[in-house]
Amino acid sequence: MTEQPETDFLFALFELQRVIRLYADKEAAQYGTTRAQWAVLAKLARSEGLKQAELAEMMDIQPISLTRLIDRLCEAGLIERRPDAHDRRANRLYLLPAAQPILAELAKRRSEIVSMALDGLPPDDAQKLVAQLDHIKENVRKAIQAYGSSERTKEIANG
Repeated sequence: MTEQPETDFLFALFELQRVIRLYADKEAAQYGTTRAQWAVLAKLARSEGLKQAELAEMMDIQPISLTRLIDRLCEAGLIERRPDAHDRRANRLYLLPAAQPILAELAKRRSEIVSMALDGLPPDDAQKLVAQLDHIKENVRKAIQAYGSSERTKEIANG
């Protein structure tokens, strides 16, 4: 008996995410880092000076989990916390020079992971796949926003 397309779709996405994470964990470990630390470094490389709370939201992780990651990266001399000029309670995060060679190597690894994952797909199909995944992601984001606003409406109505 063949499964329904919706079951295949969700299973394929979840399984793909799981195996890519496993592979990325192995790649990151070769450089003495974790996939989560790699993600923090990559986000900061794109948006230096983020507040910890902003970074936690971007990464969709709990602030306490991010604090532990940041502590380790600070101890390793890869990032630093600097006080926010406008908010005494907040720190902003910046890469240190020691992070650059690691980021360069991890960028190569990321390219290799993508090449490995897309091996055998014609470039046009790979581009279409990325566009389709972006479309699906937007659909889900819209659904989350609609869900959130309908929940808030219920909360307000129920007092």
